[in-house]
Amino acid sequence: MAELGHALITGANSGIGKEVARQLLAEGFVVHVGARDAARGQAAVDELGPGARMLVLDVTDEKSIAAAAEHVDQLDILVNNAGISDAGHRAPDLDADTLRRVYETNVFGVVAVTNAFLPVLRHSARPRIVNVSSGTGSLGWSTGPNPQFDFRLGGGAAAAYRSSKTALNALTVYYAQALADDNIKVNALAPGLRATNLNPRAAELGEDPAEAATGVVRLALLPPDGPTGTFFSWDGTVAPW
Repeated sequence: MAELGHALITGANSGIGKEVARQLLAEGFVVHVGARDAARGQAAVDELGPGARMLVLDVTDEKSIAAAAEHVDQLDILVNNAGISDAGHRAPDLDADTLRRVYETNVFGVVAVTNAFLPVLRHSARPRIVNVSSGTGSLGWSTGPNPQFDFRLGGGAAAAYRSSKTALNALTVYYAQALADDNIKVNALAPGLRATNLNPRAAELGEDPAEAATGVVRLALLPPDGPTGTFFSWDGTVAPW
């Protein structure tokens, strides 16, 4: 199979990230498997097989990001997938340290990684950025029915995680607008509840992460006339901000 290009996925040693890597490898891409833990990342690379490349990358560490950027001289797709959850606290019960910790990965880490890899992305003929967000971060779905869940996160639960994804959605819009002249398409995806290690609820009730990964890959392979600055559900429908 001919090589189609190079992709980088953060948090790719498990869950949705690893399934995105698997699908992009099947498409013919070289995939940089971003992982904070080298041993876990290497285990994922060994499982994924030819075309997968280990890349130590801690999205909360500026030195780690800079070192990773030095190892990637070609890039067509960036998937900002790394994310962490919180203990499900409501806003009145939330402490600032928890909020900072969640935002450090889910928001600040996305900005730091994206900006570090923009120089090499700009050399791509078809550059794409996909931000893995959450339907729970949708203000529209938070104030009305959420078709991705058969239960409601009532009472403002998980305020740190959900607001971090709302912020990520806003950044998706701003990056898409700022990078339009560079022909870099930037979109966000709501993957639905998946069987990952994000939190106990996801591990117990989540569905196949490969299904969500298909939605990510769809956005990563958008044609030249495809959308940018849009929030999609995993099934390809547009989600409300």
